[in-house]
Order: sequence, then C-alpha cells, then structure tokens
Amino acid sequence: MTAHPARRHVHLFLIPLLLAFAPAQASTCYGRVGAGSIAGAVALPAAGPNFEAYSRLGVQMGRTHVHERVRDVLLDAYAALERGAPGKRFVYGETGLENGGRMRPHRTHQNGLSVDFMVPVMDGKGNSVPLPSSPLNKFGYGLEFDARGRAGELRIDFEALAAHLVQLREAARRNEVGIALVILDPPLMAEVMKTSQAKKLHGLPFMKGKPWIRHDEHYHVDFALPCRPGRRQARAV
Repeated sequence: MTAHPARRHVHLFLIPLLLAFAPAQASTCYGRVGAGSIAGAVALPAAGPNFEAYSRLGVQMGRTHVHERVRDVLLDAYAALERGAPGKRFVYGETGLENGGRMRPHRTHQNGLSVDFMVPVMDGKGNSVPLPSSPLNKFGYGLEFDARGRAGELRIDFEALAAHLVQLREAARRNEVGIALVILDPPLMAEVMKTSQAKKLHGLPFMKGKPWIRHDEHYHVDFALPCRPGRRQARAV
C-alpha cells in the first residue's frame, strides 16, 4: 500500500533530524603509532579558553585529528589547567590525519594516538604567551631553545609544562587511557624535574636516551589504547 503523501513528506522531513542526532562513529585505531591508521577520528577544537592549535592552516589541512578518547583526555586536562593554572596559555601541535597513515615529516602520528604539544612559554616580561607560530619558523617547529629553555626573549615555562604533564596523566586515568611514551629533550627534561610538580611525574614513561630530533620546542606524547591489527599500514622511514 502506498504511503500517504503527507506522511511521506513528514518522513522526509525527519531524515535530517535523525541524521543530526545519530551517534557519531566510534574511533577505531589500527596497528601502531609508527605503522597504522584510524577510522572515525575526530578533529581537535582549534581553540579553547586556555589553549589553541599551532596553526590555523594545519587545522584546515586536517593535521589535527585524534582518536576520540585521546581528544577527551586533552580537553579534560586543559579544563583542569584552567582551574589549577589560571592565566597560562597552551598550544598543541600536530596530531594526525583523518584516516591516519604517514603524515610527513613525522615517523609516528599514524593511528590517532600521537600528539605534539608545543612548549608553554613566557615573554620577556614573564607573561604566559602562546608559542609564536608562522611559516617563517615552521609554525613553531623551527624554533630552537637552548638547554635552559631560552630562545631570544622567550623562556620555557617549566612549571606550566610540568603541570600539563601531571594533568594529562590524571585525565588519562579518568578516561581509562594509557600513556605509552613521552619525549622531551633530555636537558629540558632535567629542568622539568626541578619544578614543584616533579614528584608527580615519577613513573611517566619518558624516553630514555637521545631522541632522533631534539624535541626542544615541543614534547611528544603517545597514548595507549587497544588497537585492531594493522590496516593500510605505512612503513616508517
């Protein structure tokens, strides 16, 4: 029996509403951070009350996608920092592509579990400011900090960096997400361990030894979640 025209129009009207309120596809990671992919990745917000992305262009190019549970950890940690470290500004860097896979020049960042965080900095007056970002300094990745965290008038805010790592750890626990690896230039890591938050960082899986690049302008975090066997894996070189 043919549906009544009026009812058919009601059904057609409801379709966009049903799609709008349908649950989003859950994120599923495949393989490893250095050889994998992801389905259902989510884009991080470009900015929040106390944080922002390293580059609007990077956001537009889709280089800030993560697993949905990693996003929850990041936003949870930033919210805690807004309460516990008011006035501090934070910048996140590159994370991954919508479908994962190789994102040059990174060796990892392939399955939605890797995040770069740009170091929190203070200007010459001691004010917390976002790390400067432009094509001239490779959107922050081209800045060079010395072993004491200085780059011109900029100074790494080691207390803010330590507080961020502490809140990432706590947020990961609340969201039942693991932290597999943290990479920061060893001399800068030594400065972090002099902060008032140092005791709370014991047990974090910091990379032992020298990383393949300095990691002085950013610190890299690999989160840990169960992933399915590799799909569309890209060989790391």
